[in-house]
Amino acid sequence: MIEIGYTLMCEQAGPKQLVADAAKAEDAGFPFAVISDHYFPWLDEQGHSPYAWSVLGAVCQVTERIELMTYVTCPIKRYHPAVVAQKAATIQILSDGRFSLGLGAGENLNEHVTGEGWPPVNIRHERLSEAVDIIRPLLDGATVNYRGRHYHVDSAKVWDRHETSVPIGIAVSGPQSCRLAGRQADFMIAVQPQPELGEMFDEHGGEGRPRVGQLPVCYDPDRDAAIRRAHSQFRWFGGGWKVNSELPGPAAFAAASQFVRPTDVADAIPCGSDVKDFVAAVRPYVDAGFTHLALVQVGAESQSAFIDWAAKELLPALRNV
Repeated sequence: MIEIGYTLMCEQAGPKQLVADAAKAEDAGFPFAVISDHYFPWLDEQGHSPYAWSVLGAVCQVTERIELMTYVTCPIKRYHPAVVAQKAATIQILSDGRFSLGLGAGENLNEHVTGEGWPPVNIRHERLSEAVDIIRPLLDGATVNYRGRHYHVDSAKVWDRHETSVPIGIAVSGPQSCRLAGRQADFMIAVQPQPELGEMFDEHGGEGRPRVGQLPVCYDPDRDAAIRRAHSQFRWFGGGWKVNSELPGPAAFAAASQFVRPTDVADAIPCGSDVKDFVAAVRPYVDAGFTHLALVQVGAESQSAFIDWAAKELLPALRNV
């Protein structure tokens, strides 16, 4: 049975709301929550992007049971891998061992702010592989000296660590990232229910390890209102990862999605309040072998109503999928 989680989407809500939503999601019975880690929203209409790690620290203090995960952190430019390890270790302590570190090769949208340019995908994957080689031993308590092609680390050590190690997941979208994840990750992360991703993950050592996906949804008793909201804030979603990772800012995402129609979004994202539509959207992830799926409710103003509805209707319906 697939586990259904909740997404703290930093691009559409401020930090105080995200913390309150996390507490409500735990009370509603969501077993895990993931949090995005951006510097920018994808579109101006979303309107937010607080610092995910500060939010996580606060979430740890208002929750007790819900598992937490970054979906995902990029450790190749905006953050140095040694600093990511320190942050992850601290959150693992604050959460009493409930944290998993999701990593990915990043998006130009967020990483361009360092002013160093955006490298091609093969270089990004090289950087990510080196980053994991640095982060994992630091999380295990080692003193790390490292001289790689992209990173140097001089006598780094993380002093405060929880007795529970931090699992590391890697986001995948094709052969290179699947190979990297199979060799270096404790679990796989993907945003599309493509069986071939899991197959490639297995081929490179990932067999039997968890697979975590994410699905945007837009609950509203008024389906037309849900479609309008989804179109306003999530029309960028259909561009695909290979395109989205290259776009430099919200204006580029707006331009790239300017011809996306509300009907196109409604075809891709379950909208409204018919449980059957939401269950149907989850099934491809089950069929593709995903073990966990985090739902993204579109729209900050609708989170509370969505969580209440999910607790009463959606989560029970998904228990047998």
